Amino acid sequence: MPWRPAPSDRFYRLVVRTGLALRAAFRVRIITTGQENLPAPAPRLRASRPVRPGTGAVFAVTHFGYLDFAVAELLLWKHARAQLRFLIHQGAADHWFAGPAISASGHVVVGYTERKDAYDAAVAKLRAGEYLAVFPEAGVSRSFTVRECRTGVVRMAAEAGVPVIPVSVWGAHRLLTRGHGFSARRTWRAPVRVQVGEPVRYAPGVDAEAATAALREELQAGIDRCTDDFPLPARPGAWWQPAHLGGGAPSDAERALLDAEDAARGRRRGPR
Repeated sequence: MPWRPAPSDRFYRLVVRTGLALRAAFRVRIITTGQENLPAPAPRLRASRPVRPGTGAVFAVTHFGYLDFAVAELLLWKHARAQLRFLIHQGAADHWFAGPAISASGHVVVGYTERKDAYDAAVAKLRAGEYLAVFPEAGVSRSFTVRECRTGVVRMAAEAGVPVIPVSVWGAHRLLTRGHGFSARRTWRAPVRVQVGEPVRYAPGVDAEAATAALREELQAGIDRCTDDFPLPARPGAWWQPAHLGGGAPSDAERALLDAEDAARGRRRGPR
């Protein structure tokens, strides 16, 4: 039975401080627009204690690489000293090293087949004033454009009565993503752009499909603003640039085929 420590605010702060130290060591530049859309800082209980629960919100974060979560986490921590929980797949939680850290950080684990318990736990956290981050694309987009999104973000926000905050992250995928491991050279002084969109509230009974389609468009618009306002220099055919910008990433159609192949392999293997 894997070790599953209880959630610890002290451990969470350790993780955040480690992330801040690594960012400083590599001089990664996180350039953010739309910070005014982030939740306001909550009053502290005591200097040595965590902040009070906030007003609750779902952060819908784009997913182009494996460090997008860290960018969103550090962004909220620096702005409001608030903790950001994530919905994380059971496969990551079963990892011998990441599993205990995920448990100690208080993230919500989504099972291989049964997902209702995770959904209910997420809604309960939101109602308690916590901030929850979700990758609505449910997987890394290899085309580096926003994939079709699942409706869970809209449904849980509407049920909990909290807003959804769209967060588009561009550039973190150059540091670490699927098929491209970590490179200290690429990471050194790497620019990462973040666009925080305006919070959106959904009434109970909202058309989740239509609202999710609009959310996807907002996330992609945030990526477009990042690439237009802060273009990263790239050689023609660069692997990390999307095809519509002249890069070597798979097109949306090619990505869809790759995703279908991955899904088929996953169904054959089943949960481990």
